[in-house]
Amino acid sequence: MSSSARTSHKPRKRRGITYNGSVVEANGQRKPAFPLAAFLWPAKGLSLWFVLPSVLLTVALFRWATGLWTYSGYQAPPMHGDFEAQRHWMELTIHLPISQWYFYDLQWWGLDYPPLTAYHSWLLGKVGSLIEPSWFALDASRGLDDSLLKVYMRGTVLLSEYFIYIPAVVVFLRRISRLESVSSWESSIALVAILMQPSTLLIDHGHFQYNTVMLGFSLASLSSMIAGRLRWACVFFVAALGFKQMALFYAPAIFAYLLGSCISPKINLSRFISIALVTVLSFGLLFAPLLLGAIYDARRGITIKGATNPPLLSVLPPLNPKAWYFAPIFQLTQSIHRIFPFARGLFEDKVANVWCALHTFHKLHIYPQVLVQRAALAATTTAILPPLLILLHRPRKDLLPLATATTAWGFFLCAYQVHEKNILLPLLPMTMLLGGKGGLAAPVRTWVGFANVLGAWTLFPLLRRDGLAVPYAVLLPLWAWLLGLPPFSLSAYRKSERGHIGLLTKVVHLDVYSVMVAWHVLEALVPPPEGKPDLWVVVNVLVGAGGFGLCYLWCLGRLLVQGGYVAGVEEKRKEE
Repeated sequence: MSSSARTSHKPRKRRGITYNGSVVEANGQRKPAFPLAAFLWPAKGLSLWFVLPSVLLTVALFRWATGLWTYSGYQAPPMHGDFEAQRHWMELTIHLPISQWYFYDLQWWGLDYPPLTAYHSWLLGKVGSLIEPSWFALDASRGLDDSLLKVYMRGTVLLSEYFIYIPAVVVFLRRISRLESVSSWESSIALVAILMQPSTLLIDHGHFQYNTVMLGFSLASLSSMIAGRLRWACVFFVAALGFKQMALFYAPAIFAYLLGSCISPKINLSRFISIALVTVLSFGLLFAPLLLGAIYDARRGITIKGATNPPLLSVLPPLNPKAWYFAPIFQLTQSIHRIFPFARGLFEDKVANVWCALHTFHKLHIYPQVLVQRAALAATTTAILPPLLILLHRPRKDLLPLATATTAWGFFLCAYQVHEKNILLPLLPMTMLLGGKGGLAAPVRTWVGFANVLGAWTLFPLLRRDGLAVPYAVLLPLWAWLLGLPPFSLSAYRKSERGHIGLLTKVVHLDVYSVMVAWHVLEALVPPPEGKPDLWVVVNVLVGAGGFGLCYLWCLGRLLVQGGYVAGVEEKRKEE
């Protein structure tokens, strides 16, 4: 080797660790900026994989402790609640032919989720019936409150989450940390904050649902896009839609990114075709057991007693009931009709979105349903259009969490048939911002914390009905304190924190936090006046809708900044 070759070689400089808000400097020394960072301070410098077992054990304990309390519909006849619905779907799927799943006794928690939920229920029902057949005895076990059944059902939620949701969170954080050069220690902090998210624990492990399965598949889709595996992203998102239809909150953002990646920086026709084919094949595989089962049952002469033609069937040309294709079409139209229940109205219960807030002052049921549906469609389209155009124009990986959060907020605030539990959808991608660059700094952490605290607070009327006031009173303040947020900590709003929080943000946040605390005091001590029994719930809706609107605007504004659409601001952000 020549001397010139030896002298031209320069050793690579070792980069120092850059902290994104988890550490502050005081008197020349570094110290954790908030309690959660302090708890994980001994793990500083360790790989996420070393910390992961302790994290998973800890969050499992909180999940199981939440599950020790009551659930939706506990000893609440005649219909009980979501616990009974999930149990009933298990007994229904293991005892009936597949062609009858979407038709059987629709007045008693008829199946109204997509096929992957039905297959999941079938698997859990088969396993549970091996343990104790009486838990899933069709019709005979309705409203069963057996304590061992409760243990089994709680266990299925935990295992489902640990198989789907938690691996998806870990992989997403690993990929986003590499993309944005975030240290493994700060990824560990973000992981604990995400897995301890109070609304998710209270709904799935308290109220009782399997939302984290759908959320996990959605997160796996986003993670695959960050890794550049677009076809896998399609597979995972079809699985999310196939488990719960409310994953549609994310669909426009994911579609916009995939389409944008096919046309920018240049048109890539082969990529577009492969994405389309994989998506179609994934939907085909999702519905194949249901449709093939319908054909098989029809050939065996199994009929669906008392079934009426699905409304969608009347839109199609007249079909021969004896033709081989009639059974799968009949099954498909019925499942779609059950999955998208437009006949239920604009909203079923009080939810902190635009329509319920407007309904407080001006009753919307006086208008024709078609007109209300069109208004909801127009409002939702207007709300989600800006993030979609940004992803189409600049399909960048670092914009995905913000664009998905903005789109989900637009759906939650403006869409048709929104439930209060749908708040989990915008909260997930917004909370994932904690794992990105600057995610633990005060400007991001305060808004992510504000959205999560407000989201859990709007769920309180539901949680109180389920007997979950105590888990709520433990999990929500604990999570807020760990992140240095009100009502028990104000560290995130102090000047010593990294980053700048505007005076307006401080005033708005602290005022809303004060209102939430005052609301709890009044709701507990002051009975509502006669003639207005829902006064405190209505106040909850109005405050929540206003706060969520601010979260939507913050996500949209930050998306414009991060995308470089606000002149001069992106450069300043990079310098900071």
